[in-house]
Amino acid sequence: MKLRTALMGAAAMMVAAPAFADGHEGERGRDGQLNIIYWQAPSTLNPYLSGGTKEVESASLVLESLGRFDNNGELLPWLAAEIPTVENGGVAEDLTSITWTLKEGVMWSDGTPLTAADAVFTWQYCTDPAGGCAQASYFDGVEQVEAVDDRTIKITFNAPKPFPYTALVGSESPIIQAAQFADCLGANAPTCTDANFGPIGTGPFVVTEFKANDVIQFAANENFREAGKPAFSTVLFKGGGDAAAAARSVLETGEFDYAWNLQIDPTVLADMESKGKGTVVTAFGTSVERLHINQSNPDPALGDARATIEEPHPFLTDSRIGQAMSMAIDRALLVEVGYGAGGQVTCNVLPAPAVYASTANDSCKTQDIAGANALLDEAGIVDTNGDGIREKDGIPLKVLYQTSTNAVRQDTQALVKQWWSEIGIEAELRNIDASVFFGGDPASPDTFQKFFADVEMYTNNFAGVDPEAYMANWRCSEIPSPATQWQGSNMQRFCDPAYDALVDKLAQTAGIDARAAIVKEMNDMLMASYSIIPLIHRGGVSAHANTLGGIEISDWDSELWNIKDWYRAGE
Repeated sequence: MKLRTALMGAAAMMVAAPAFADGHEGERGRDGQLNIIYWQAPSTLNPYLSGGTKEVESASLVLESLGRFDNNGELLPWLAAEIPTVENGGVAEDLTSITWTLKEGVMWSDGTPLTAADAVFTWQYCTDPAGGCAQASYFDGVEQVEAVDDRTIKITFNAPKPFPYTALVGSESPIIQAAQFADCLGANAPTCTDANFGPIGTGPFVVTEFKANDVIQFAANENFREAGKPAFSTVLFKGGGDAAAAARSVLETGEFDYAWNLQIDPTVLADMESKGKGTVVTAFGTSVERLHINQSNPDPALGDARATIEEPHPFLTDSRIGQAMSMAIDRALLVEVGYGAGGQVTCNVLPAPAVYASTANDSCKTQDIAGANALLDEAGIVDTNGDGIREKDGIPLKVLYQTSTNAVRQDTQALVKQWWSEIGIEAELRNIDASVFFGGDPASPDTFQKFFADVEMYTNNFAGVDPEAYMANWRCSEIPSPATQWQGSNMQRFCDPAYDALVDKLAQTAGIDARAAIVKEMNDMLMASYSIIPLIHRGGVSAHANTLGGIEISDWDSELWNIKDWYRAGE
């Protein structure tokens, strides 16, 4: 059988031609200002220096990639003229290379041409071992990126790549300008403040002012390749506050046009929507609210070795403890209290697309406190002094449980703390301002990458529909550390050579069914380690003013993926 059959799976077949027609033709900037509120304020506009959604999505107004995923998960050509396939000659018959052709005449916002050399530079930037690139997994298996000519980019893989649409595809892997970032390679990456706060891009908007953890001002890119777009002349991108205030600003006061990530009580949200000023929209993709169980020791007494893999956690590396913590949780109640129709119980870190979703862990859907207590008793992890807290090897099971400041998350924390107390585990709760928690500042002790706690909770997902790059997040090499300037995607410090071998195997496996079997095995290995405890398959819940048109919310890419097509509709 020829290897071309590898590209016949569902994920790779999700390719479509762009077709946007808002019916509102006119001059660029005709609709004045667009007001967006992301209550988690961005700390940088360089998505390669932060894995936070707020950074990736705000940057997507400026930085673009070769292909993007729409609201249906379909892969669209963006900076590329078309999606390469085996059939059109863009993907090699043996799947060891993919060749992209840039659209003609694409300009950077400074008026210089986008060329293949910028793509080559982006690969070099993210794969520099001293740079700590937060999106390195998108370049897994890439052996070489070459500029065949000014418009032709050839990406060569070190083995057949059945799903070659990862490097420079999606909102998390955009092309950056070589001229602007030339002096920002390796360890210099986080020091390039001007570039990181004001990247030159090819997107519909340019940065005019950036205040970290506060506000961003954008203006229409006069060199944008599509006539009459964007419809808005300026964008105010406000950060800070909380989810409830953000929802009110769109649905009640009308102060803002779009509010993101409305993680608030669903009945409160419905009441706000009833005022008639705006509409709540939800998109399900791969977002999972999860607990990360630290496999390293966050004790500050360890100094520079704190929260590194060299110092294992004194008791959370025992998977029986993690299993008991998971069994004690009533996920259905968490959905009811905090998410409503915007949430579903999940026992997997990868809940979708359906072909990849495992059913091996479904027992977590039912709370079992009695079973959790019995498991710990059988393991000899018992309360020896009668204070209500179990000990392992003389160490009390006391955990610091952190997350971002958010009413729903604090409600979740309170419930989980109570359930854990019923199995002899004491939890100290901590919440951190989201702009800091999800920021990429290597000097801050409070980022989710540093993980100076025992348990942390947040949501993550991935762009596109193929999970290869996402599942590679848990390679041993993806563990954040001082050597990577605390960048990396393996937050809980999970490390298993057998898992790494599956990452490599997936990258070389053709056919959707065979790939799905490997992905499920990887998911189940993570679940069996109890270094991640999935809670809720979350829909992306946002709201927009009824006067805003062109919205096609996506959970497969940036929510703002088609902002070039937004416009002001009539009242």
